[in-house]
Amino acid sequence: MAPAKKGKAKATHESTRSSSNTDSTNHKFPSCIRSVAPSSVAITIHAKPGSKSSSITDLSDEAVGVQIDAPAKDGEANVALLEYMSSVLGVKRRQLSIGSGAKSRDKVLIVEEVVLESVFDALDKATKR
Repeated sequence: MAPAKKGKAKATHESTRSSSNTDSTNHKFPSCIRSVAPSSVAITIHAKPGSKSSSITDLSDEAVGVQIDAPAKDGEANVALLEYMSSVLGVKRRQLSIGSGAKSRDKVLIVEEVVLESVFDALDKATKR
């Protein structure tokens, strides 16, 4: 019985150590970009429809600010947002969907089949243009 407890304690210690490593690697990304199971990323977006051109204005912990060159009526801004974000992130349009906030300026965009680091790198690059 004693060896089983020892192995159990060791496994618990290893899982604690591996989760702390995961936390430290995710710590460098803003909290508006997060991984969701199984291989998707959720991005909190603050949309600004009706702008002259589409662009990413800021990347903060709260949200990614995105100007959209379409009016906020009949879903035009949502379609333009999805098309613009697919070009910025370098993914196909069908990989993007609005998880929540379709009728709000604050939205959650779901990007499927990507990793957190590639999304952050693409957004960071777009903010520096």
